[in-house]
Amino acid sequence: MMEIKTIPIGPLQTNCYLVACPETHSAVVIDPAWSGDKLYELVQEAGVELVAILVTHAHFDHVGGAADLKRLCNARLLAHPDSGPLLAEAHHHALLWSLRMDPAPAADGELAEGQVIEVGTLRLEVLETPGHAPGHVSFHEPAAKAVFSGDALFKNGIGRTDLPGGNHRVLIQSIRDKLLTLPDDTAVHSGHGPATTVGNERRWNAFLQS
Repeated sequence: MMEIKTIPIGPLQTNCYLVACPETHSAVVIDPAWSGDKLYELVQEAGVELVAILVTHAHFDHVGGAADLKRLCNARLLAHPDSGPLLAEAHHHALLWSLRMDPAPAADGELAEGQVIEVGTLRLEVLETPGHAPGHVSFHEPAAKAVFSGDALFKNGIGRTDLPGGNHRVLIQSIRDKLLTLPDDTAVHSGHGPATTVGNERRWNAFLQS
């Protein structure tokens, strides 16, 4: 069983997720999008121990709260190594939107395809899903029938690929190979907007029709 709290936060209303194991009260935050102090308060209110901060990709609106949250929780920040340059420059990219954020800390550990992040009894499997951004990953929990897709796949949409490092062909291939191969009833929790299912996106997502 898995408990999920969806927290739309920040100037782009990015979905940050607090994912917890109800048996052990261990938890992770996926994409500390903004206001790390507020995210810390939510962790405290939930009564869970944060064992890691996971990053799907390092665009500024997904890591804007990483510095404060890591400082307050002292949890390890895990990201794909290919996202390192974006992570280091995220605060500069935020300035292009006239937004200020503290520089994101460097990752404490690397994520790779097939790696499993254990959160109590939960097992979050890392899926490499580049195309929207270098080093983009998704997190799949098979027993809970859930995947956290970052900005790779949305309800009736896909991630934009016109930003530096984006590649439309690579993104479509990532979605087809890593996400659409999951069972139809897998819930898709994306970086923006409402949840959907793999089956719905396979059938109705216009960006994925041959």
